[in-house]
This record gives sequence, C-alpha cells and structure tokens, in this order.
Amino acid sequence: MKDRRKRGVLIPWNVFFWCTLIVVFLSGFTFSTLRLVSTGGFHPKLVSSWRNPAMEITSGESPPTPAISVGESVVFPDQALVFLKYPPSTPLLTKDDIKCVYSFPNSSHAEQKLPPVATDEYPDHQIVRCSLQPRGSLVAVSSKSTGYLPVGPSHHWNWLAYEAVIDRDNTTLVFVKGLNLRSGRVSNSSRFECVYGWDLSKPKFLLTSDVVSIAQEIVRCKTPLSILNSPERGVNNTMKVSVRVVRRGILPSVARPEHLLEPAPSTRRRHEMCICTMLRNQARFLREWVMYHSRIGVQRWFIYDNNSDDNIDNVVESLVNGKFNVSRHVWPWIKTQEAGFAHCALRARDSCEWVGFIDVDEFIHLPTDLSLHDVLGNRSRPSNVAELRMSCYNFGPSGLKRVPVKGVTVGYTCRLIARERHKSVVRPEALNSTLINVVHHFHLRDGFAYENADRNVLLINHYKYQVWEVFKEKFYRRVATYVSDWQEEKNVGSKDRAPGLGTRAAEPGDWSSRFCEVTDTSLRDRVLRTFTNPNTGMLPWQDQPDEQ
Repeated sequence: MKDRRKRGVLIPWNVFFWCTLIVVFLSGFTFSTLRLVSTGGFHPKLVSSWRNPAMEITSGESPPTPAISVGESVVFPDQALVFLKYPPSTPLLTKDDIKCVYSFPNSSHAEQKLPPVATDEYPDHQIVRCSLQPRGSLVAVSSKSTGYLPVGPSHHWNWLAYEAVIDRDNTTLVFVKGLNLRSGRVSNSSRFECVYGWDLSKPKFLLTSDVVSIAQEIVRCKTPLSILNSPERGVNNTMKVSVRVVRRGILPSVARPEHLLEPAPSTRRRHEMCICTMLRNQARFLREWVMYHSRIGVQRWFIYDNNSDDNIDNVVESLVNGKFNVSRHVWPWIKTQEAGFAHCALRARDSCEWVGFIDVDEFIHLPTDLSLHDVLGNRSRPSNVAELRMSCYNFGPSGLKRVPVKGVTVGYTCRLIARERHKSVVRPEALNSTLINVVHHFHLRDGFAYENADRNVLLINHYKYQVWEVFKEKFYRRVATYVSDWQEEKNVGSKDRAPGLGTRAAEPGDWSSRFCEVTDTSLRDRVLRTFTNPNTGMLPWQDQPDEQ
C-alpha cells in the first residue's frame, strides 16, 4: 500500500525567505494588529485587535521601541519556563522587575502575583521560571515597565524538541524528549524525519530532511543546504527544528539550531584536561571542587546548570575573577543528563584534549601524588586509547551531622570497601557520532578503545552519602534520563538509591554512622598538605575558620 502520509511541500529556503519578506512588507499592518489571548489552559489563539492599535504615531514623533513579548512556555512538574523575546539592544528585565501572574479560569479566586523563582539569560531570549503553585492556575508574566504579557504557546517538557546544534559536518543534532528509546542503543531511523521552519504548525511551509542516526534522546539529521545558507542562521535566529514521528506527528519545539563553528587554529586543543558537570543547587560546594581540580591539572570547567536557585552565577563570577576558566551554561531541561553531557562534549571537543564527566560531589584522586598531566601525557601521543575508566569509592557521613567547614575532601573520611561503577575521562574527538552515553561512559568510534585506570594511580572519591542536610536534595529529582526519581515506587533496589531509605526523605536516626566500613584519609591528607594557608590554617575555599 502506498504511503498516504501528507508531506510538506519542499520549497527552497531562499525563495521562501524572500517571498515571506515581501508578504510581510505588503501586509505588515496586519501583523501589528494581532495579539495572543489565552483560551483556557495553555492553548492561546490569535485574535484581531485592530480597533485598539498598539501604538499611535503623530507627526514629528519617533515610533516607540517594540514591546517585549512572550515567545512560548514549557511546563515542568513544578515550574513553568516562560521565554521572553526582546527587541534588539533592549536591556533584560531584572528578577525584581518581573512578576509571575496566576489567574484562575472559571473561578472566583482573585488574580495573584508572585516573584519568579529565577531568571536566566538564554540564546535570543530570557527565561523566567515561575512556580506552578497555586495549583489549577494559569501562569503569565508582568513587569513594571511592560505591564501584563499574555500567555504564549505552551508545551509539556516530556514531549518536546528542546535543543539543537549544527555540527561541524553540517548535520543537525536535535535533542528531544518523548521518544522513549532504549538506553545505550541505536534505534531504527525509518520512523522519523526532521522538519525545519519558522512555524511548525504550518506543514506546507516546512522543509524536511532524513535522519542519519537516532539514539536515546539525540537525533542527527541531514541539514538542507538552504538552511545552512539561510540569512537567519546565527543572531536572532527564529527558525526551529523538530522531529516528525510516524503516526504521532511533529514534536513541539523550542529548539533553534546553534551553529558550531570551526575553531581558530590558535585555540584548537589548548586545554589538556577539562570537566563537564550538571548540577542543581550545588553552588556552596563549587569553589572547593574547582580549586582542588585546578591544582591536579584541570584547566577548563563547563557547568550545566539544571535550574539552580542558589545564586550560582555569583559563585561562577567569583571563580572567573579568580582566573579559573569556568563557564555556566543554562540547561533547564529535566531528566536529561545524558543529553547534556553529549551537548557538552560537542562544545569541549575543539578546545579540550580530554574531558571528564563527573558530578560536583566526585573528586578525581591520584593516590601517588601525580598530576593529571603525568597520567594523560603518555596517552595523548598517537594511541587508540580514548577513554580512561576510573573506579568510584562511595563515602558516608563519617559521623558528621553538619556540613564540614573545611569541605567534603577533609570532612568525610569513612567509606564503603567495595568500589561501585566507574566514571570516565574521554577524548571527545573519538566519540561515536551517535553520542550515546550512559552517564558513566560514552560509545567510541571504531578503532578506539577504553582502558581501566589502575586504582592505585587514578580513582574517584565519591562523597555520595553526605550529612542529611545535603543528601536529602537527591530526593528532589534525579537528573539522569533512565533513572527513576526516588519518590517513585520504581527500581527501588537500584544501586542509584541509598540502601534502606525507600521513597521518603525521612532521616534515619543512625544516618551519620551509615556507609562506613573503612577509614580512608588519603585525599584528606593531600588536601591539608597542599592547600592549607600556613598563616591562617584555612583552606582557600573556606568562608570561616574551623570551629573544631
């Protein structure tokens, strides 16, 4: 039987672009008389407001600056991300200028205004994060300068194309939620195709392209030449990309392709060792983690911030001012650690010879006092070794009930005997084009292999079970895609969970003495010997002297 699916008409992009400009020029007044109106839920419609023109120009006056507007929003279980669009050169509103507005359709409840959880800069947009409380309300945004901004189109977080990059081979990588593909495997691409356009709800004006590969949450597509040559590519790009699934339709999208340019020859591979991490509300531990790893040879840090609200940007700024090469990348997408690590690998590939993928509670330890340069130097020569797998040892609260003043490396000294899993340092240039990873390691291209690091030379101290005040944060949400949140009655026996805790964040009476089978002060001793200020007795990341 012939395939009866309706397919978009393939119009050369340059023709479409210039035709659209002509249409806009001839009917521009029509576009200026449309506004978004919420029809209940998050499903807006466009209605005419020509009887109430948005602006009035009198002789001799300059037209006012175009208004800030709501582009769209994404709904998470506990927050809504509202994307604000700004005219060129318009300064961003501050958090104090913005209010999240909650209305109650079909209810007598009065409208409520609350401060946003946070605001963040995002490519060509500003993200406003609004709590979904109170329940049953619709969320909009207002500010002192703009007034009320109507709700734009809204999407759900788990059925969405959320990020996209055009790789240096000119293929497009689309990061998606909702396909529910198996972990660690390449999937059949015949059921999928990529679509490009300014408005994905208008199939007649979409460009389509074949899928090269699809695995986990990453779809690699052939990029049409008209897209690569589009004058819209780059600054203020409004073109979106998404994925069409057979019998399920096109995923909603907030993904606008970012082009990964070839690096200048002078910047290529200038860092021998870099680190990628994803975190949420770990700012108070970041200084110790960066400063320690800098001493053993890490030169560059990529911080993927997964909806923190603990002023992490101030901590990153202080580290940058201290000459640490740290960058914060806003990554609001939940349950996407594997995809975030793949995205980071692409960003790090052209400037980093090796990249480690570890968490902020994980510290690379060299028991013989070597540096990472000593360990990686021999493997940077022509070699097929492209991944070093490091054993992880899990530390417990070590008898503590408060966060240790001198930091985790000094405070926690008791661990479990058995090693658990591993974390990896990889050469990003050698990664498989599918970018498959299962958090602990990536798939490599043919011809490359991994090596298990000698644990007497290179390992990971994982301060997994810290004092309860810190540990309970893990119950909020797990960042990995294929790991169940701890409040759910799923995979209760998984090694990812803390043994014996179940699904409730209730502190056991003996928590401080758990997970303690052997005393291990090796890293503590090195830190105290290397970092202690002889005059003050303090470590560089300490805010106050030790109270003990």
